[in-house]
Amino acid sequence: MQLLTIGWAEILLIALIVLLLFGAKKIPELMKGLGKGVKSFKDGVNGVEEPEIKADKEPKE
Repeated sequence: MQLLTIGWAEILLIALIVLLLFGAKKIPELMKGLGKGVKSFKDGVNGVEEPEIKADKEPKE
C-alpha cells in the first residue's frame, strides 16, 4: 500500500488552485520569496556545518 503518492494530475490540480487563489501576478512574488527562504536556510545550514567540519579536520593533541 502506497500512501501519499502524488501524480501529475494532483500536481496540476494544486497548481490550478494556487493560481486561482493568488492570481497570476502574485505567483512570481511568492516564488521569489520562497527562493530567498530556501537560500537563507541553505546558507544557515552551511554556516553551521563549516566550523564543525574544519574542527574535525584539525589534528587533536
